[in-house]
Amino acid sequence: MAEVKLFKTWSSFFALRIVWALKLKDVPYDTILEDLSNKSPLLLQHNPIHKKVPVIVHNGKSIAESLVILEYIEETWKQNPLLPQDPHDRAAARFWGPNLVMTRCSKDTLCSEGKEQEEAIVKAKENLKYLEEELKGKKFFGGEQIGFTDIALGWLAHHENVFEEVANVKLIVEDEFPLLSEWQKTFTDVPMIKENWPPRDKLVTKFQAIRERGLVKKLKNALK
Repeated sequence: MAEVKLFKTWSSFFALRIVWALKLKDVPYDTILEDLSNKSPLLLQHNPIHKKVPVIVHNGKSIAESLVILEYIEETWKQNPLLPQDPHDRAAARFWGPNLVMTRCSKDTLCSEGKEQEEAIVKAKENLKYLEEELKGKKFFGGEQIGFTDIALGWLAHHENVFEEVANVKLIVEDEFPLLSEWQKTFTDVPMIKENWPPRDKLVTKFQAIRERGLVKKLKNALK
């Protein structure tokens, strides 16, 4: 049996992508929890350039960066494919999967207030409109089954609700995004997904601290 080790933190939504992919493909693995304020020598050995999680080690060889790891998992374990067969559909899944603009907008929304937060909300919702279109006629982004894009964007189904509590902002409003709202519910109700969410109360505490640090940093920069 192939040996797989996953280096992750308890809260990383990038690492969640790897957990879900391995679970969907029924690939056994060992978890190594990291404290990024005190990184282990093993993590630094296996990811010496970025020095962050997630990292998987498969038969002694390390792979870093969550989307690269997803591609590796897809190519290594063929069962329960994450990417469609059609080349155009595969390209579309790879395009929407990263959607780093959405990630950036979410962080800006979390660590801002007033006019700056309003502008971040507008940017985030502009991106959500494209995702809403992608879900037309589909249960998941991958169709009837969870696929690459669902896994890559799956953090939205849970963390967006946490951001709402922390920053008092709701991005995925049912009236505006009915398909995304339904996708959130459907995705989070999948047992394998639900069982692997980080504890919500701990996430709220963590993101409250991130928001406070972000606002303090911006205040300091403004006073320079």
